[in-house]
Amino acid sequence: MKNIVLIGFMGTGKTAVGRRLASRLGRKFIDTDAEIERVTGKTIPQIFAQDGELRFRSEERLVIQKLSRQEGMVIATGGGAVLNPENMADLKRNGITICLTAEPEIIYQRVRGKKHRPLLNKKGDLLGQIKELLDRRKPFYQAADYTVDTSYKTPEKVVDEIIAYLTAGNLKNGWEPDSNL
Repeated sequence: MKNIVLIGFMGTGKTAVGRRLASRLGRKFIDTDAEIERVTGKTIPQIFAQDGELRFRSEERLVIQKLSRQEGMVIATGGGAVLNPENMADLKRNGITICLTAEPEIIYQRVRGKKHRPLLNKKGDLLGQIKELLDRRKPFYQAADYTVDTSYKTPEKVVDEIIAYLTAGNLKNGWEPDSNL
């Protein structure tokens, strides 16, 4: 049974939607950032501060390699996981990728004041930083099998939309409907 992999920028709802989607489908939910924290014994901000982004991306790569060999899960990735082509290849090999998007202003509202976003903890124009990162990552996010804009939707509505997509037969890459749908 293929994994369902949520990709997208920070603040688009990957974890909130992923938990609900996994619950509805009766699947295990894994957040790659939480898994990195569990494996390293450090928070993501600690890894960035003490070891740097390169170390974080290395840990992220190892976690994705491990998870992509398993099946039947809902996986929420960190926003930058897509930057490594090997990550995307692994995730797509045994998964259906769903990109969650949101308008920059909505992301700004969702992430401002949060200290656990190391890439946005720089001084200056937070909205501008979000727009710049979104622009750089847009081509990577476009590699998803399906995209849902979460800007004005509840997590439950996003889950409904993902399930509708999966069950509509839109996928020709081996997704089998879960028995409890």
